[in-house]
Amino acid sequence: MEAPTTITLPRGRPLWLKILASLAVFVALVALVIAFFPWDILREPLNRYVSGKTGRQFEITRHLDVKLGRTTRVIADGLEFANPSWAQDPYLVKAEGGEIHVELWPLLQRRIELPLVVLRKPQLGLQVEKDGRRTWALGRDAADPANLPTIGALVIDQGTAHFVATHQGADIKSDFAIDGAGEGDQAQMPLSFKASGTWQKERFTATGRTGSVLYLSEATRRPFPMRVQAVAGATTVKAGGTVTNLATLEGVDAKVDIQGANLGDLYKLLGVVLPATPRYALNGQVTKQGEVWSVRSLQGKLGNTDLAGEMSFDRSQSLPMLTGKITSKSLDFDDLAPLVGLPEQPRSAAALPQVVVAGSVAVPIKKPARVARVAAGKVLPTAQLDTARLRAMNADVTYSAARITHARQLPLESMGVQVKLKEGVMLLDVLRLGVASGTVRGTIRIDGNSTPAIAQANLDARALELGKLFPGLKITKGSFGKIHGDIDLKGRGASVAQMLGTSSGNVVMLMGRGEISNLLLEIAGLDGAEILKFLWGGDKNVVLRCGAVGFDVKSGLMASRALVLDTEDTIIYGDGNVSLANETLDFTLHPYPKDMSILSLRSPLKVSGTFVAPRTSVDKGALAGRAGVALALGAVNPLLALAATVETGPGKDANCDAILREAASPYSAAKVAALAKAQAQGATATGASAQKPSFFERLFGRAPEPAVAPSPPAAVR
Repeated sequence: MEAPTTITLPRGRPLWLKILASLAVFVALVALVIAFFPWDILREPLNRYVSGKTGRQFEITRHLDVKLGRTTRVIADGLEFANPSWAQDPYLVKAEGGEIHVELWPLLQRRIELPLVVLRKPQLGLQVEKDGRRTWALGRDAADPANLPTIGALVIDQGTAHFVATHQGADIKSDFAIDGAGEGDQAQMPLSFKASGTWQKERFTATGRTGSVLYLSEATRRPFPMRVQAVAGATTVKAGGTVTNLATLEGVDAKVDIQGANLGDLYKLLGVVLPATPRYALNGQVTKQGEVWSVRSLQGKLGNTDLAGEMSFDRSQSLPMLTGKITSKSLDFDDLAPLVGLPEQPRSAAALPQVVVAGSVAVPIKKPARVARVAAGKVLPTAQLDTARLRAMNADVTYSAARITHARQLPLESMGVQVKLKEGVMLLDVLRLGVASGTVRGTIRIDGNSTPAIAQANLDARALELGKLFPGLKITKGSFGKIHGDIDLKGRGASVAQMLGTSSGNVVMLMGRGEISNLLLEIAGLDGAEILKFLWGGDKNVVLRCGAVGFDVKSGLMASRALVLDTEDTIIYGDGNVSLANETLDFTLHPYPKDMSILSLRSPLKVSGTFVAPRTSVDKGALAGRAGVALALGAVNPLLALAATVETGPGKDANCDAILREAASPYSAAKVAALAKAQAQGATATGASAQKPSFFERLFGRAPEPAVAPSPPAAVR
């Protein structure tokens, strides 16, 4: 008998396994649904949703597909996204197609992060307004930075862009396409572009190449190659290098060549305040870190003047700050003409006649139409000072020129200056000019916050060589001696002419022992016998004991305080004035020979006229009187006529120490006497010591002793 067969039924599976299996089936079904979901049925709801959230029309016109994930891919065939009603272009984006990657989690925090945007044949309408509104701000408030999406990378196959910024005078249209089938730059920078329009209301064109993927956000930042040639007005820029963030131009590192008609034009184009110059050509390595733009290895030319150095421009502060150090081996004086409002000089224009555009095409710079900023018959510049530019930024820039050429009638040899600009006040500090083998040092301060501007100049001249001070006068070339000077002036105005025409202060020129042309003195004294002797035997120098010219300046009128030239042969006293407002001269010079001579028709000399056309003449009344006496005596006996031309030599040596003190000290004789009396009584004279030292004290290292300046002969008085 067989044993009964036992059947074992399977035990039930655990509950968790059943749940897991069910979840897997659900996920698979969801995946299948998502994979085959007809996303097109959501096109209209999505269009309405985006339009409602952004306040502008959004439409996927043909087909929609979505690839869900933590980073969701939205693939659209036919894309239109309208601009705000205030924009010129109807669409922000109108493209044949595109793919947008969207981070989901940031959406919960109301942040729009788009790691990648790919557009196929787009038309972009980009516009920014002065109040901060931007067409690419996606919220209803187009000026709110929170509504700007963060775009990691932008890939554009082929398309156009229109950029408008009315407040910047910008209206630029660009065409771009990928053509990376070549080699070299074309392979590394497959995206080419061409742009044209206006920038700062100046004609603007640009061409160039970049990489095909534009990395815009910090998260995806990496060196991005670029090569650009652009022309704005008369300014041409060529740049080649890399940038790590195109949105902010962060990390720019590029070799830049820039050429143009006037560096001052860069204020309009870039907001950098630079002086007016002739045409220029400069190059350097440009970098940007944060808000600081830097130029290293700067070199080039302004007209015929070479430049080298480095500069930086910091825009992180409320007022941008320009700093730098620039040097020139040789400064051509003609190149300074635009700085004072004069037209570009022919020599400067001939130095850089052409600019290079697009790497090979030479295009002449058209000479800008400039109006001569000097009034007819005037010398002092009338170019108007743009005080708005003085308030546009701060600066601390040093410049030095080892040599100055083509100064012609000016004995300039070298220069150095530190330009400081702070909140509308410009200070030319530690100004140093090499002049006639000597130096002129001091400061010039211009306050652009006042209307009109206030200017103040404090300059000291030291050891200027007499023989080199007037290079155009052959008669002074053999003369020698050291001239010292002091200029302290303060005035108001919108031009150099106005500032000097309203100025008040003190002007002094002093000279100690030296030599001067005797022929010049004899001509001044109308000593016929001496003139004939020198013309026959040649000019000889005579010892100059001292010379002094001192002016009190008030409201643009320079009135002589002292005017004396004393030599071993002749002493000349003078008086008169110079009008800086009218640019006129009015002097009378009284020569007194110290030796006896015949054929002398000594007469006061008149110096008059204008700065442009000065005139010298004798005092016709005095000369006619002396000539009349000679004629009368000649009628009796011709030999007696010589008696009227005999010079007995009334001139006497001047007290040079007193002359120098009188000319140099800006204090009156009463103040000097009061100071001496106070010192005699043992007073501290703190009030006098608190005053600015006189030029005599700075020159000779001691205070002027109380003294009465020598008086000229009674005939002069």
